[in-house]
Amino acid sequence: MDVELRASDDDRHRVVADLHRHTTAGRLTLDEFSERVGAVWTSRTLGDLAALTRDLPALPDPAAAATDDGGLGHGRRELLVLFAVAALTLLLLGGFLAVTR
Repeated sequence: MDVELRASDDDRHRVVADLHRHTTAGRLTLDEFSERVGAVWTSRTLGDLAALTRDLPALPDPAAAATDDGGLGHGRRELLVLFAVAALTLLLLGGFLAVTR
């Protein structure tokens, strides 16, 4: 990577997404996240962007993580199970009300 190359908006969006993931993991406080995101949007080169994440460990590729669990994230799977339980409960309640009337 040539650190003197101009950064694109896609490069900036990628760094903001990485910073968000590090904040979610507890590596950055919200204040640190805000400061670094502000610096992302004023960065001009790839080297400027790299300096903002230099002290953070490398993150696994989000696309690879999505394929490891069949394309569903853990949160999505929990939401799907919750929806299925709610639907089943409504069906059972509807059946019970139909039988008791």
